[in-house]
Amino acid sequence: MSRIDAVWENCGPGIDAFMVCSRQNRYYLSAFTGSAGCLLIDGAHRFLITDSRYTEQARAEATLFEVVESRRVWDKAAELARSQGWKRIGFEAEHVTVHDYLRLLAQYRDLEWVPLTGIVERERRIKDDVERAHLQRAAQIADRALSGVLDHLHPGVSEREFQLALDHAMEEEGAEGVSFPTIVASGPRGSLPHAKPTERRFEDDDWVTIDFGAVYQGYHSDETVTIPLTNRARSGKLQIIYDIVLQAQKAGIKALRAGVFASQVDEIVRDVIIEAGFGEYFGHGTGHGVGLDVHEDPLLGPNPPNDVKLDEGMVVTIEPGIYLPQVGGVRLEDMLLVTAEGSTRLSAWNKE
Repeated sequence: MSRIDAVWENCGPGIDAFMVCSRQNRYYLSAFTGSAGCLLIDGAHRFLITDSRYTEQARAEATLFEVVESRRVWDKAAELARSQGWKRIGFEAEHVTVHDYLRLLAQYRDLEWVPLTGIVERERRIKDDVERAHLQRAAQIADRALSGVLDHLHPGVSEREFQLALDHAMEEEGAEGVSFPTIVASGPRGSLPHAKPTERRFEDDDWVTIDFGAVYQGYHSDETVTIPLTNRARSGKLQIIYDIVLQAQKAGIKALRAGVFASQVDEIVRDVIIEAGFGEYFGHGTGHGVGLDVHEDPLLGPNPPNDVKLDEGMVVTIEPGIYLPQVGGVRLEDMLLVTAEGSTRLSAWNKE
């Protein structure tokens, strides 16, 4: 079954057509890389509505779609719906603002606009062979880049200087860009899970947390390492914390396989940290899916609203952390492909 057919099936009975406007979902279904436009599909029709800046590009990329030029996407969608005899139009509830939704209700009263949730995202959870190859390549680019800038990781270099060097190295290795603003947190700033790099300069006894990723063919990598700058750093409390976090991550990776619920993996990881006495310092989920978005379904956390049974072909992270205010923190993160027997690691940085 094609991606488009699977998404249409997810819409269920009673929906005459489905509108897709989010950039990642639009690309996933059509291969169109432009920044403006919407898809409108049913069981037999495939329209891509975009403006004059992108029509030539859309026809070259989205070969399975009929490209319709318009600056007023919603007006054109309503016009197409009427011409096809559609009455109930589903749309991505997560990607349409309340303002736009109210406008739809007021302006197109002859049509019924139906908010639908997770229709495309559900299909994106399982990566095909091409997607897996792109994710593997993105992870390789990031790992090679980090290896290439280790000579910048020494006392006297600032967080910001290291971040710029790493970002540049990822692009030199072939990245289209970075997956997200690179996180570099040194010394006591390591207790900030999403720290913004500053002009703080590395010191002898620092541990440095680096959360980084590369984009390749639209697919993201995501990895975190925490590195001691010197042997002096290894003699402090954070070495104990590092060992606990590493043990928790190993437990999570061991538990990861098709058929296990995402929340079960989180519980196994979290129990290691709780039993070590640091449960209150691990406040985020154990992991998440990775793909066209750096954070996507499934979410590996405690009692998620929509717990997911893991399946072969999902790519997820395992990223436990412990964060001690005024002391520092440790987070270790790897990307893994879920298999029937366990998992295959896509990020290759040795965390032992």
